[in-house]
Amino acid sequence: MRTLVQAFHPKLRASRVCRPWADAALEAGCVVRDLYALYPDGRIDVPAEQAFAEAFDRLVFLHPLHWYAAPWLMKRWIDEVLQFGWAYGDRCALEGKVWLNVVSVGAVVEEYGPEGNRRYTVAEFLRPYERTAAFCGMQWEEPVKFYGAGVCDEDAVRASVAEVVRRMVGAA
Repeated sequence: MRTLVQAFHPKLRASRVCRPWADAALEAGCVVRDLYALYPDGRIDVPAEQAFAEAFDRLVFLHPLHWYAAPWLMKRWIDEVLQFGWAYGDRCALEGKVWLNVVSVGAVVEEYGPEGNRRYTVAEFLRPYERTAAFCGMQWEEPVKFYGAGVCDEDAVRASVAEVVRRMVGAA
């Protein structure tokens, strides 16, 4: 199964959490693309992105949770690349492919859910992506969520890498 990791982190090379995951995914044989480096002006090459997406079996969206959603470039990518007649409607080019969000969350897990001050779970904040995947006929996989990215130590990040990459490549 060929895996495309679309890294939507505004400062991927400086990220304490997403960078090690991206580097390890590359070492594991995934194709890893830093979308902010590719499109610093936000102008997306839609045909190129569609060709990349079609060439892979698994699409991994690697991103931090910013204001309860993915960073703006991921939203723009979805809006522009997943077009009618290509991703849904007359043609469903991504049908049957896997959609996986791999998310770093700054706050600890206790902050999320009805008892936390964020009120909702991270899964609830990711529902629009789940519905987008379904609308395109894709297989949604339970997201990878890493809590406490803003407060964890390097050992916690190192400990997460093998499991995160295992999920990215689709190993059981």
